[in-house]
Amino acid sequence: MQVNLNKVKGQNAFLERHLRGTTRILSVPQAVNNYGIMKLSARICELRQNGLQVRTLRNSTGNCAYRISSRDVNGSRARLYNS
Repeated sequence: MQVNLNKVKGQNAFLERHLRGTTRILSVPQAVNNYGIMKLSARICELRQNGLQVRTLRNSTGNCAYRISSRDVNGSRARLYNS
């Protein structure tokens, strides 16, 4: 899936929209190649600090991948980033 070869602006908002409450996972190589997100682990850390429940997985190629729950740590489904 190639969405955007240019760097995504508003990376935290993009990641929340793209992953939250879906069954999608995103690995570091996918983030770099498809969306231009160079430091996915830093963005994931920021999302966790803002209260999102992020699960860390290993995909079929052994790379670290992330999935975001539809509910945050307080049980809310409200979006954090409204862009």
